[in-house]
Amino acid sequence: MKTTIKKHDNKQDFSQTALLEQYKLYVEMTDRVSSRRADANKFYISLLSGLFALLSIVSIPSQFQKYIVGTAAILGIALCFVWVINIRSYKELNSLKFKVIHEMEKALPYPCYDREWEILKNESDTRSYFRLTRIEQYVPFILMGPYIILLIYAFII
Repeated sequence: MKTTIKKHDNKQDFSQTALLEQYKLYVEMTDRVSSRRADANKFYISLLSGLFALLSIVSIPSQFQKYIVGTAAILGIALCFVWVINIRSYKELNSLKFKVIHEMEKALPYPCYDREWEILKNESDTRSYFRLTRIEQYVPFILMGPYIILLIYAFII
């Protein structure tokens, strides 16, 4: 789809219109990063749950049990650490994107995101708001627990 830009007599109108279009596009791209982040979390949860479920339903010969359970446990723990790195990368990317959005809002009539954070900070005493990233980063460590237990079990058997 070809987009045509109309020429304005007033350079300020053109500049403001272009900024608004760029702002809308940038906010949309930021939302897409958040969606990819949620999809990545679903992927890791599914993978780790599936691996654990597979271990519980597959019959493993006793002579290989120690090695297979140990390998699966190490794989699960490694995936949890990769997931933590992934979460931190997305967090950093989102933080940078919102810094840019806040800068862009300075030139717009109403700074929506700045206002949202201002309200949230002022009402933080009355609301129990937890940043999603803070909660999100604990999930891999919680899911790491069963794999640590499996690793200990692999050393015992």
